[in-house]
Amino acid sequence: MGKRWWLVVAGVLVVGVWSAQRDDKPAVPEAAVSTAPSAKPKPNPERTAKPETKPTAPVQPTAGNWYDNYDPAHFAVQVRKSAKKAGVNPQLLMAILYNEDYKPHTPELERSWQRIKPDASFGIANMHRAAFNETKRGRFPKRQWEELPDHPDLAIEAAAWHLHDLANRVPAQRTSKLTTDELVALGYNAGAGNMRAFARGAEPGSLAQTYLDRLHANWPKSAKALS
Repeated sequence: MGKRWWLVVAGVLVVGVWSAQRDDKPAVPEAAVSTAPSAKPKPNPERTAKPETKPTAPVQPTAGNWYDNYDPAHFAVQVRKSAKKAGVNPQLLMAILYNEDYKPHTPELERSWQRIKPDASFGIANMHRAAFNETKRGRFPKRQWEELPDHPDLAIEAAAWHLHDLANRVPAQRTSKLTTDELVALGYNAGAGNMRAFARGAEPGSLAQTYLDRLHANWPKSAKALS
């Protein structure tokens, strides 16, 4: 599902909210609208003076603004920390986040879409409920899948452990020329069963190959984000 399609969905949701808010506003009586010409204000030198321009600070991922100008690179610290804890390649984890940034990650929009499509994924790592529930066992059992849209740290940690579990399922004997990181990425996208089939020589289908191509394209960007 590409970014253009998601922008259309986001536009429909935003227009719906705007229309509802507009309809709720009471009409302004004609008598309350002044038709008298307004006096021309005198120029204020303090207001017309050109303000000094200061460099804009990068957006810091906090609870209130992490999805503004979203870029996985904002979470480099969390990626390195979670990758180290789970024993996976941090560049792979970052590349997965870049692969999964094709849709808006505003929490309200994610939940609105989930009401339309109950099997939709959640969080910046686009994790499905079943994968999260399997991954959290023995690690963070009290956390819930529904928290992912609001808690990117949890989404990153869950993705890291999911990659760890997938890596443990890669067959020791394999005929594929794909690397372990490539196979694990395909497992993240297509499931562990397909990952094992790819490891034994099955050719990825068009969707899996597209995901792998995006991983290759995002690989240098991911290294830069972690540097």
